[in-house]
Amino acid sequence: MSAEKFEKSKTIELRKKHVGPSCKIFFSHDPIKIVQAKGQYMYDEKGQCYLDCINNVAHVGHCHPDVVKAAAQQMELLNTNSRFLHDNLVFYAQRLQATLPEKLSVCYFVNSGSEANDLALRLARQYSGHKDIITLENAYHGHVSSLIDISPYKFHQLSDAEQNQFVHVAPSPDVYRGKYRADYSDPATAYANEVKAIIDTVHKKGGKIAAFIAESLQSCGGQVIPPVGYFQQVAKHVHKAGGLFIADEVQVGFGRVGTNFWAFQLQGEDFVPDIVTMGKPIGNGHPMSCVVTTREVAEAFMSSGMEYFNTFGGNPVSCAIGLAVLDVIVKEDLQGNALRVGQYLTNLLEKQKEKHPLIGDIRGCGLFVGVELVKDRLKLTPATAEAQEVIYKLKEQHILLSADGPHRNVLKFKPPMCFTMEDADLVVEKIDLILTELDDALGLKLSSTLNPGNECSKMKMPTDENGHQFPNGLVHSRGSSQGGPHQTKRLKT
Repeated sequence: MSAEKFEKSKTIELRKKHVGPSCKIFFSHDPIKIVQAKGQYMYDEKGQCYLDCINNVAHVGHCHPDVVKAAAQQMELLNTNSRFLHDNLVFYAQRLQATLPEKLSVCYFVNSGSEANDLALRLARQYSGHKDIITLENAYHGHVSSLIDISPYKFHQLSDAEQNQFVHVAPSPDVYRGKYRADYSDPATAYANEVKAIIDTVHKKGGKIAAFIAESLQSCGGQVIPPVGYFQQVAKHVHKAGGLFIADEVQVGFGRVGTNFWAFQLQGEDFVPDIVTMGKPIGNGHPMSCVVTTREVAEAFMSSGMEYFNTFGGNPVSCAIGLAVLDVIVKEDLQGNALRVGQYLTNLLEKQKEKHPLIGDIRGCGLFVGVELVKDRLKLTPATAEAQEVIYKLKEQHILLSADGPHRNVLKFKPPMCFTMEDADLVVEKIDLILTELDDALGLKLSSTLNPGNECSKMKMPTDENGHQFPNGLVHSRGSSQGGPHQTKRLKT
């Protein structure tokens, strides 16, 4: 099975020599070398199978044959830029628009989520004539300079970073750990009023709001699900200030939430953003993305007099791939699968919460689920090191999961959409065993006050899957264990 060109040690050596040191990899102390993948499985150079709970990029499954075939057939026929007429471009734009509210009718095709969000900011600033942007705590919108400025998830990592004077950070609408929680009388209104307060402050200082931007569900921020009604009220405040609402669907779109095709639709039919950005799942791993907006915004962008052109965005191969992804979602009912399997997974995890005091919260929609680990359910003390321990222990069981959030204590499920109930059974079974060991090691009981105690402080500092260190935590096992994910019946991937 191996498709490797070098021994693993040589690959690591060459990466250290030729790839930028800031480009981190998963499981830095013992990285996995992946050479093949199919469906929700990935395989290393030795043929070892790993169950993939991480990759929301391979949306319809790794190397889906329909997507691969569409790409190869179009590549054999033609690939050129969008300044030539081509039916793939307009056909795909038409198919994509049909999944969205009617007023979102104009598409700009680009190549990555970062490029899409950068263009969205340009559209908003040109339309409004304003500069100021409101973003959310712990948000991540991309890696180019304009987006690092609006991504606290990134710029707060730098102790000497200066926040852009035109960027303003509103509280994350987190009803578990945030300023206004689930027991608050109306958290949606309270969080929206925080945005209004920012707008008022900006106006007093002579600024003007160009846009509010938010992931429809915060991913890197810790799988945060905004309370229903929050976006509607924010949009009202932002529109009154002359700005636009940008919904970032780069990680959560294309049916992942199960009940809807787009995550912003979870807020209700009465909410429609002015701009929607999408990437990652749109091409199932192929580099493509899109910005969709209204005719009014698009015409304002054109009025600037500056031509917009993207060499690769919307090329015939990319659009053929995008069409194949849409076809597979429908053909295999992957949105329905996300709803059914996601609910099954959430139910399994809720049962684990009844057993394990380390589980503070289960939240999510469809196949976008977060498990927040805490050492004290009253104080919400983040169980950061314990989350990393779960990640590494699962890796030893050949299951790939990640942890994120501002405290890196939220286990993130965002697997390929062909994930099955059998897969859910397996990963939750392994998590149960790992958490049982951790509960025992920490002396935690559901009936106790869940005081973290001093046990952890006696142990070495672990590193997370990206190589960061955390104090007062558990040590990852460095050995390997036998056994991995069993093969189950697949959807047609």
